[in-house]
Amino acid sequence: MNTFSPVIAAKALWQMRVKRRPFVLSHAINSRCNMKCSFCEYWKESGSQMELEDVFRLLEEARAFGILAYNAWTVEPLLREDLPEILAHAKDLGMITSLITNGLLLEKRVDELQNLDYLSVSVDGISSYREIRGMEFDRILPGIVKAKESMKNSLLLNCVISGKNLDDIEELIQLTRELDVKISFEPLYEFGGIGNDTWEKLGIRDMQKYRTVVDRIIEMKKEGYPIINSYTYLKMVRDLKTEFTCHANDIILDVTADGSIENCRVHRSPIGHISEGIGNVWESTKKLRKDTARNCQKCLFFGYVENSLMYNFDLEVAQHYEWM
Repeated sequence: MNTFSPVIAAKALWQMRVKRRPFVLSHAINSRCNMKCSFCEYWKESGSQMELEDVFRLLEEARAFGILAYNAWTVEPLLREDLPEILAHAKDLGMITSLITNGLLLEKRVDELQNLDYLSVSVDGISSYREIRGMEFDRILPGIVKAKESMKNSLLLNCVISGKNLDDIEELIQLTRELDVKISFEPLYEFGGIGNDTWEKLGIRDMQKYRTVVDRIIEMKKEGYPIINSYTYLKMVRDLKTEFTCHANDIILDVTADGSIENCRVHRSPIGHISEGIGNVWESTKKLRKDTARNCQKCLFFGYVENSLMYNFDLEVAQHYEWM
């Protein structure tokens, strides 16, 4: 699943460009987490989550709407006991399945992920991991190793670059080569719901050092290290410039744990609920989604940027961006 598929590309283009519908269902599958990272706002929120039958109906309606990819994420998907059933149902419907995890339960549950096509583990450093995540990196490393041994497809580590892990980045990239896994990068996004004291500790403040580190990421990609980001995106990250047209809310349908449909993970503004029908919400919010994207200051979340560039047929991104 980590190689280019002309069939999937054609279906994606038909869905997004011709039918003007999303290709990915991004589902906040639960409302609990087993970490309490200071920079994350999701674990601090309490709320309900859909029952299994409701998730099944969501998947069925999404697939009938033409959505081909299902991404389970936040707060920590592996805390959901019925996750294997959800992934199996998505696969039975013909959907590509992906999962984003903090990795803490990966060693215990990886054998249950047979119906998973893509696995992404959030890894923000090695020696800096404890200061960023509140525990030692060794707590998640065995799960990563086991996932690499167990899964048929490539494993991705995603690193959020912050002011705390700049000295860790090159060592982390070298580790991915040793483990034979891939890695992606994106800069820390300073959410408004988190206190300024957190951003003073974690935020990118030494810009000269930051740019030097990102230049080294670019160099290591040229040297053949398994970095999946495109050069176009990495240069945006280095300069912290958002020179692209965002199509995140054209490509992705964001559904929260309780079934609300949101514009995107940055604005997090509800635009409807799955009880109203995916098609009805999508059609009735065309102007709202367009206006929001046009007025947005834009972020540098790699999935949003890279896929927006792909949406606009950026040839360099098509050549060098390897992960959906």
